[in-house]
Amino acid sequence: MSSVAVLTQESFAEHRSGLAQQQVKVTALNSEEENDPPTYKEAFPPLPEKAPCLETAQEPSGPWSKIRPIKASVITQVFHVPLEERKYKDMNQFGEGEQAKICLDIMQKTGAHLELSLAKDQGLSIMVSGKLEAVMKARKEIVARLQTQASATVAIPKEHHRFVIGKNGEKLQDLELKTATKIQIPRPDDPSNQIKITGTKEGIEKARHEILLISAEQDKRAVERLDVEKVYHPFIAGPYNKLVSELMQETGTRINIPPPSVNKTEIVFTGEKEQLAQAVARVKKIYEEKKKKTTTIAVEVKKSQHKYVIGPKGNSLQEILEKTGVSVEIPPTDSSSETVILRGEPEKLGQALTEVYAKANSFTVSSVSAPSWLHRFIIGKKGQNLAKITQQMPKVHIEFTEGEDKITLEGPTEDVNVAQEQIEVMVKDLENERTKDLIIEQKFHRTIIGQKGERIREIREKFPEVIINFPDPAHKSDIVQLRGPKNEVEKCTKYMQKMVADLVENSFSISVPIFKQFHKNIIGKGGANIKKIREESNTKIDLPAENSNSETIVITGKRANCEAARHRILAIQKELANITEVEVSIPSKLHNSLIGTKGRFIRSIMEECGGVHIHFPTEGSGSDTVTIRGPAQDVEKAKKQLLHLAEEKQTKSYTVDLRAKPEYHKFLIGKGGGNIRKVRDNTGARIIFPTSEDKDQELITIMGTEEAVKEAQKELEALIKNLDNVVEDSMVVDPKHHRHFVIRRGQVLREIADEYGGVMVSFPRSGTQSDKVTLKGAKDCVEAAKKRIQEIIEDLEAQVTIECTIPQKFHRSIMGPKGSRIQQITRDYGVQIKFPDREETPAPVVEPAVQENGEESGEGKEGKDTDPSSPKKCDIIIISGRREKCEAAKEALQALVPVTIEVEVPFDLHRYIIGQKGSGIRKMMDEFEVNIQVPAPELQSDIITITGLATNLDRAKVGLLERVKELQAEQEDRALRSFKLTVTVDPKYHPKIIGRKGAVITQIRTEHEVNIQFPDKDDESQAQDQITITGYEKNAEAARDAIMKIVGELEQMVSEDVTLDHRVHARIIGARGKAIRKIMDEFKVDIRFPQSGAPDPNCVTVTGLPENVEEAIDHILNLEEEYLADVVDNEAMQVYMKPSSHEESKAPSKGFVVRDAPWATVNNEKPQECRVPAMQSQPATKPRCWKWMGGVSWLPW
Repeated sequence: MSSVAVLTQESFAEHRSGLAQQQVKVTALNSEEENDPPTYKEAFPPLPEKAPCLETAQEPSGPWSKIRPIKASVITQVFHVPLEERKYKDMNQFGEGEQAKICLDIMQKTGAHLELSLAKDQGLSIMVSGKLEAVMKARKEIVARLQTQASATVAIPKEHHRFVIGKNGEKLQDLELKTATKIQIPRPDDPSNQIKITGTKEGIEKARHEILLISAEQDKRAVERLDVEKVYHPFIAGPYNKLVSELMQETGTRINIPPPSVNKTEIVFTGEKEQLAQAVARVKKIYEEKKKKTTTIAVEVKKSQHKYVIGPKGNSLQEILEKTGVSVEIPPTDSSSETVILRGEPEKLGQALTEVYAKANSFTVSSVSAPSWLHRFIIGKKGQNLAKITQQMPKVHIEFTEGEDKITLEGPTEDVNVAQEQIEVMVKDLENERTKDLIIEQKFHRTIIGQKGERIREIREKFPEVIINFPDPAHKSDIVQLRGPKNEVEKCTKYMQKMVADLVENSFSISVPIFKQFHKNIIGKGGANIKKIREESNTKIDLPAENSNSETIVITGKRANCEAARHRILAIQKELANITEVEVSIPSKLHNSLIGTKGRFIRSIMEECGGVHIHFPTEGSGSDTVTIRGPAQDVEKAKKQLLHLAEEKQTKSYTVDLRAKPEYHKFLIGKGGGNIRKVRDNTGARIIFPTSEDKDQELITIMGTEEAVKEAQKELEALIKNLDNVVEDSMVVDPKHHRHFVIRRGQVLREIADEYGGVMVSFPRSGTQSDKVTLKGAKDCVEAAKKRIQEIIEDLEAQVTIECTIPQKFHRSIMGPKGSRIQQITRDYGVQIKFPDREETPAPVVEPAVQENGEESGEGKEGKDTDPSSPKKCDIIIISGRREKCEAAKEALQALVPVTIEVEVPFDLHRYIIGQKGSGIRKMMDEFEVNIQVPAPELQSDIITITGLATNLDRAKVGLLERVKELQAEQEDRALRSFKLTVTVDPKYHPKIIGRKGAVITQIRTEHEVNIQFPDKDDESQAQDQITITGYEKNAEAARDAIMKIVGELEQMVSEDVTLDHRVHARIIGARGKAIRKIMDEFKVDIRFPQSGAPDPNCVTVTGLPENVEEAIDHILNLEEEYLADVVDNEAMQVYMKPSSHEESKAPSKGFVVRDAPWATVNNEKPQECRVPAMQSQPATKPRCWKWMGGVSWLPW
């Protein structure tokens, strides 16, 4: 409520008179400033204090009284738990841990929906939605389980503790159950007499009361019970229990008044008899007085307003009792009564009634009209929007009712008004929102969102008012929905469209087929090659996995960049292998039929012809050119097959599909394609088997002329029929060979089953002496499998073991990275290779001990008998397999032993071969896969050693020698570039040759590619007229001629002195020398002004060609005449101007003086006068010096 001041005629006149007196007083102060300084309050009068707000409490009337209680099926309530009352305060586990489990448990128990958020003050904002009954239950549970429970202590004699516990703890359990508290009693060996009670406030009060009763009963001192009507207990306790506390302190008596929640009337006194009697007497006196003097009035207060009258923790009731001495009795919460009883002295009941109504009406209920569809947007995600309001105004309760177009607010009037305004603004903004659908291909959604949502988070931070919704990936929708203020939605749309355009541009993709064996070369050592291509072409390059059969490298990025990367990758392949490229012309109308469904036909040709790459032009391009790339022989073969197939397609093509179990395919194809090649040669038809990528793994396609296809179909059907005829057979295998077949989880048996139509081979269990092996499957497959098992047995029986001696230091190199080289040899030759254990560092050699009889010890004899030429055990590699294969594998191993060669390279080139930080030599070692050893500098040796495989050494040697040639050529070039030429030039011309900021000399150096050195002025040993030019002889001579040309021009120049009034020098020079620089550039002259303290301050020197000097002098004399007129006028004006303040009076100003200033009174001393210092005259600025071309001019500013 605002206060209003009424201005009457009398008060206005009084105001006028007071103002006039004040004006007179100020005038007097001004006239007698020095004699009688004003006080601080007179000079700086304080601002008037704000008048107290007068509020008149009255009962709600008008429209507020007609508000009907909201009866909706679903409601939403938001309330705040302050930080100090939170049970779980760990910010790192917000939304998880025990707190989250409790919330889930509450939701399951009550059926209400909970959402938690953190406020700025780290308090907990909780939004509860659901049916009214469920919300109230949930709220009760939250308060009990998420808010910290209060605790209190009560001290009773240690000997009374056992009576509180009772027999077997039954008394304590009953007390805890009755009061819903946790009571902790110290252990017998603990000297403390404090009993701790934890629980709700009501429970603590009940428990404390009961414990004190138990103690009082057991206390040897007197105990007295006084029966006092419950309604008079507040008067005896006093406001905030002050009266009873004072009484207890004065008498030393313990007084236990039952709390309001306990329906007991007796007050228990415990203490010394005399003091106890005094306390009882005083309580009786209070009781009798209040019984006589007090009366009651009953008033009706709405049930919903009772909580405001009670206040938090009953503070409002205590406040009314303290102010008026009147006790306010509120009916229990479970009662439907709205009658509030006021008990007190008659003259104070009116004031108390006013206070009750003021408390009841301090809170108000209001509503905001808002369509129900807007409610969830006003609440915000996880209640964020609503939390902003509830954090600012925690006492405001906001309810959203489902299906109703309004929001209800309840709380303090001022807070409700502020919250209502904020919600109305939100509603208005939301109603002005617009929704826009943006079409973005779904394949870009993941990229726009980012791997962990970081990119969409950036967009949302950039446009915080716009809500961006992406469709569910399962829906396959391209529509992205934007919602928010119109302008922001438009900005966000443009931003996202630009982002999508960039993604489209950068998502161009091409596939490059590269032979699998060259992938490692494209990757390079440590990924160096592929990384360089990616960085330089700014593309994404994906290579297939090592265990994948795919040869395709996928490049993604801008089209031009992808093409550049593709060209570089193909160049690497072409350089490494004998790869040829052939173009074949096939009518574009046949391309689709030649490629086949999902590329089946063309893939079969590529696989049959050694994996060549066949590239068809883009569909719709109209081009007939088909490109075949690969080894020359395979390309020619593929070309013939492709042209033959195209010819068949043009004449008469016939196709038939057959079906066969996938496990039969390998058997039908045969080892190395032998079976299917035989059918193809007999019939002339093409047979295409499905690849691992095809969905239908049983489909076999036959192509060709009708006659050839039917014949091939007949042969294949016969083979398939035989395969379907399952038989069981057996063979004898010596038990000593069984282990070879079943080790490594039966790998050999799995390979046989894969190769021979899934035939099942069963060996007898280990431990049995049976030699019978059972085979089950198609008849042809069983026979072929038996044949293969027999071959393996023959290999095992013919197996030998040979030794291959290779020094241990080479073993790691032979194995290769992760043993890849050894694995390849074992696969190629079908042998087993075992490397010896590494030998530890040999122990120092000890001389053998000699016996007294002159014979050496036994150990000494052994050492003597050992042949020093025999190979060490750690150098012997064991190879097992067929003899011929073992020998071949041995040769392959020996070929992997690194060989060392020496190359003579001039010592002075070694540092250039090594390169900066070893980069040059590392590059050569990576490129040629060898180790290059450069001798130490102190050895002064010309020999560089190269170690590596014999196949790589020749390439490395050639590469090293080519590098030597390059370096020698560079040396020769450096020698030619080091030609020196000396020019004699008078030092006075050096600044002109150098030019301003070195511009002239830099141009000569750049133009002629030379280095020009001028003499050091501080070095007296150098000739000061010598300029040195270094570079190619021809270039040095050209640079000399350019310098001499400048000198010739300078020698033609003249210098003339001109008298210019020193007062205009600053104007001619201009700010930062801009004006004089412009004159010098225009007339191509040098102008020097006199230095400070020069004999003639008016003398200015102009240097240049004669005609230019004359023109420049004329120009600056004209400027002098113009500027001098201004100077004379200014000087004439100075005569009439008021002298400066420091010339009027040299005495310092006393300043502004006040009395009784706050800072003048210290330690209650007499106030002193205080002087406010006057602003002193600013001292004259020192003149700044302007330097130009060796001259100095003093500028007046």
